[in-house]
Amino acid sequence: MAFDVSALPDVSGLTVGIIGGTGDQGRGLAYRLARAGQRVLIGSRSAARAVQAAEEIGALPGLPDDAAVSGGDNVEVSSRSDVVIIAVPWDGHRDTIAALREPLAGKVVIDCVNPLGFDKQGPYPLRVEEGSAVQQAAALLPESRVCSAFNHVSAPLLADPRVDRIDLDVLICTEERELVGLVAALVARIPGMRGIYAGRLRNAHQVEAFTANLIAINKRYKAHAGIRVTDI
Repeated sequence: MAFDVSALPDVSGLTVGIIGGTGDQGRGLAYRLARAGQRVLIGSRSAARAVQAAEEIGALPGLPDDAAVSGGDNVEVSSRSDVVIIAVPWDGHRDTIAALREPLAGKVVIDCVNPLGFDKQGPYPLRVEEGSAVQQAAALLPESRVCSAFNHVSAPLLADPRVDRIDLDVLICTEERELVGLVAALVARIPGMRGIYAGRLRNAHQVEAFTANLIAINKRYKAHAGIRVTDI
């Protein structure tokens, strides 16, 4: 089946919250989505830091005149958002998500966290008791609609205003097939990107782990590598 952007739902009216929005990945995703006209909320444990990050993102070039980027603490952002992206460091993943179970109930939650370790030999995937970061999130958020996406997107590319297109595919893992269209539509708001269904949550561990390979590729070739799925 060919990939058909025209078949994707309209998500332009959704509010997207980013937990961990003051970090590199979170800020980059916030910038790209705001640049596409999406309403974005930056979340942090510190509301003041989130507000500052939102102001900095809102001042970047390329955003529409009516760009809506604001900040707040994690609970406020989770409560006010339709879709919430989890972009926190792995070592704070469990505690951050556990504290947001109530405000995230009924929400679409996209986890883009990669459990990686680093040593003298480079990056390597960490063992996760639940199987993967997104499976940990799903276990902690039984009343949310959880999926993984955006695991392989380069933070420097996202944050660079000179980059107009980011040509890569975003792999989506979820137990709910109907979530794929919504998330793919959100992905497609960023020029050059496609959201591709990559299986159930049990397949997410290898998607998360592959980020270690991409980091190694980037270091070796001084690049910002992503992935493309062929024949779709």
